[in-house]
Amino acid sequence: MRKLLSLIVFAFISGLHAQDISAVQFEDLEVKATLSKNLDSEMDLPSPGQAMSLKPKGSGVSNKLIKKADGYFDKMWYAEAARLYDLVLEESEQEHSFHLLSRAADSHYYSGNLEKSFKWYHELYQNYTKTITEEDFFKYTHSLKATGRYKRAARLTRMFRQKREANLKTLPVEDRIWDHSAYVDVKNLSINSKYSDFSPMFHGDGRVVYASAMDSSFLTTRRYKWNNQPFLDLYVAQANAEGGDLTNSKKLSKKINTKYHEASVAFSPDQNTIYFTRNNYGKKLKRGKKGVNHLKIYKSNFVDGEWTKAIELPFNDENHSTGHPALSPDGKKLYFVSDRPGGFGLTDIYVVDVLENGTYSEPKNLGKSVNTPYKEMFPYITGSNLYFSSDRTMGVGGLDVYKSNFSEELFNVAVNMGRPINSNRDDFSYIIDEDNRHGYFASNRKGGKGDDDIYSFQNLDNLNSISGIVENNSTEEFISDAVVALFNEKGEKLWETTTDAQGLFSFKDLQSVKEYTLVSLKKGFLEEKTSITTKENEPVVVKHTMQPIEELVVLDDEVLKIKTENIYFDFDKHNIKAQAAAELDKLIEVMNEYPEMVIRIESHTDSRGSKAYNKYLSDKRAKSSREYLISNGIDASRIESAIGYGEERLLNNCQDGVSCARKNHELNRRSEFIIVNM
Repeated sequence: MRKLLSLIVFAFISGLHAQDISAVQFEDLEVKATLSKNLDSEMDLPSPGQAMSLKPKGSGVSNKLIKKADGYFDKMWYAEAARLYDLVLEESEQEHSFHLLSRAADSHYYSGNLEKSFKWYHELYQNYTKTITEEDFFKYTHSLKATGRYKRAARLTRMFRQKREANLKTLPVEDRIWDHSAYVDVKNLSINSKYSDFSPMFHGDGRVVYASAMDSSFLTTRRYKWNNQPFLDLYVAQANAEGGDLTNSKKLSKKINTKYHEASVAFSPDQNTIYFTRNNYGKKLKRGKKGVNHLKIYKSNFVDGEWTKAIELPFNDENHSTGHPALSPDGKKLYFVSDRPGGFGLTDIYVVDVLENGTYSEPKNLGKSVNTPYKEMFPYITGSNLYFSSDRTMGVGGLDVYKSNFSEELFNVAVNMGRPINSNRDDFSYIIDEDNRHGYFASNRKGGKGDDDIYSFQNLDNLNSISGIVENNSTEEFISDAVVALFNEKGEKLWETTTDAQGLFSFKDLQSVKEYTLVSLKKGFLEEKTSITTKENEPVVVKHTMQPIEELVVLDDEVLKIKTENIYFDFDKHNIKAQAAAELDKLIEVMNEYPEMVIRIESHTDSRGSKAYNKYLSDKRAKSSREYLISNGIDASRIESAIGYGEERLLNNCQDGVSCARKNHELNRRSEFIIVNM
């Protein structure tokens, strides 16, 4: 759903610009009382939950309904706003204006009725194609995907981009997302209610804490106006070791739960400290400059069998939301989400150091490899991976779960977790026990029990892997501590590792029958690059051999040279081809290894053609090679000269008037790199 999920994602799901995002204003009055108060006597509005049977034909009545709906929308009471907008659009003769259609679509989008949001976004697009905003179009395509209309989403995106001449990314079609359904077993859980249940977190041995809007009493309690559901509390349940199911749910603590929202927890390694998200709340709700109640992270300690009174963390912001805490396994780093200024998108993921004296470092943004112009939220951190949810364009539905491998605080490009973890709806609050390959996440996908449900998953055996050994191609000795990186077909780095003492490396849980590029790097060796295609649920083993750079410095006829494979040019051409570039790249690596090295470039042709033209052509080729080196970082002063000699220095007897085979002529077509100074 986009309902209570929205609440605890700081109302970020609202699609507003970052500086305008605000949490919902929480009021104690029931919507029914609000509806029945101060209304025009010309008609009575339906109470919450009543059928909308009224037929507002008059424009005056319709305008009053729209005004009332706009008021609800501005308060973020989207469920109530949607009811009134629908009443006007479906039952009155009111013009279907841009404002009315956009507000109606947005109200359903934010309250989780994506089929209805699709209806109004579709009409908005049909009637106002030239003026629809990119924000509305983005939500329209999300509604299309959420209702299974992938092809239409992709087609309309292309058309929209062409018409607007905008730099919009084409939405992916379904088959571009990894499908791991055969290797992941997903199950709905017993503790799910008809309301929203999400944000699970491991707590000690065999327990899971989660957030729920479930009303545990027999009476109706206070309601949240966004979607007319009860406010969120934290619950703890027992995990079934056999199937991962959660049972025996009960509220966590009266010291933690309040009459407003609590959700998204993290525990210290010893389980005696809890971090969680709550409304900015003391004796009453506190509001920022715009009169909005924001979200904050709070902390409580477990003392003498009970949680202490929670205190807020010092890096909270009165005028922006902070939440979704996640602790590193050692408890030394605390990750969180915020819409504070200076980020890359609507909400970004940040990190602070948890210091020994109980204080915290200044928040640090995780950067562009993780954060985008869209929403990043619900982080979960393990020893080497960051999991989070995002609604960026390259996804299956609304929020998708992504994984970013990291090393020494450097995060790689995030990878979509694919199906069945991700669906065409919202998928979020993913946690995993990587050793046992199981965990939990939340989703509002079809087939659930309520708005958001918690699902368990178990990673089954996926044998798709690339593993191997890195060796010295001359000595066949193992190369330890070599950096080995795996890239996808787009050239995006997916994972990076280093070889162990035996030169071994491995990349697991890959796609079937997919082409990857393997790159090995080690100081003193040439870079090695290989394209590898995985098999169908079967491991692939490779041997990556690396050449020592020093072996490329050779003595040839008492002349010191850099040894490369012959560099060939197309007939009568001097431009650098891919094969030539690859050899020149080796030359660059050698010169970078020896920063004092100075060379001269000599280029030669065979005897075919006139002597004058051959000299001209070889000179152009020599200078093309020089320009390539300079353009790739080699200082011009390190290239003493670049001269073409044509056919003046043949290596055999294939001169003018002598009949020679093609391969003998090719021996004379060469470039040489003479070392002048080391």
